[in-house]
Amino acid sequence: MEKQTPDRQQSHNPYVQRLLDEGLVEVRCLSRRQIFVKRLIDLLGSTVGVFICLVFMIILFIPYHFGRNRGPMFYKQKRYGQFGETFQIYKFRTMIVGAEEMLLTDPKLFEKYQSNGNKLEDDPRVTRLGRFLRKFSVDELPQFFNVFIGEMALIGPRPILEIELEEYGERLPYLQIARPGLSGYWTTHGRSKVLFPERADMELEYLRLRSTRYDLHLLWLTVVQLLKNRETY
Repeated sequence: MEKQTPDRQQSHNPYVQRLLDEGLVEVRCLSRRQIFVKRLIDLLGSTVGVFICLVFMIILFIPYHFGRNRGPMFYKQKRYGQFGETFQIYKFRTMIVGAEEMLLTDPKLFEKYQSNGNKLEDDPRVTRLGRFLRKFSVDELPQFFNVFIGEMALIGPRPILEIELEEYGERLPYLQIARPGLSGYWTTHGRSKVLFPERADMELEYLRLRSTRYDLHLLWLTVVQLLKNRETY
């Protein structure tokens, strides 16, 4: 694709325009109409998603009162979103209560966690119910609430942790141009198989390709992967 240059790319947002002028990352600007359509799709999609989430909240009410699952139904974590603003991302809890403390107090487990791209295979903190929820991406359903209130979008770069900020270096402000997504380019093109620093390149690639049509394409890929029971999130 032909490189887009600042004299052909203009944004109504001063933050975005400054980054366009610097030109460290190629960005496709969205028109006001495209921004409106994207938000409309987010609202429609998240409304359906919130309803599905409410159904699972009823189904999961009892399991969260027994065994290793016992404790709060939801797990929340600080993430960095559009323009660097922080928010709480929500998921159905898939680990034992006190999972973060267990990770931080076990040096070997924490080292394994960091060396594997801030993930753990066969994580001992994950409950049996949690493995089921993760397998079918049910644990991600509460994020539809984040989408509905405007903290996230259906499609965009995944919201990042504080520990991941340094992976983007001087390109971090470009990542934060877009509202973080429930799914996106990285999540539909390898996800856990692609770790940092390659993941950073893939997340930023979305900025070059984004459009209404491309978002719909990524939504379709997400649905296909879920139906095929492949890891998407």
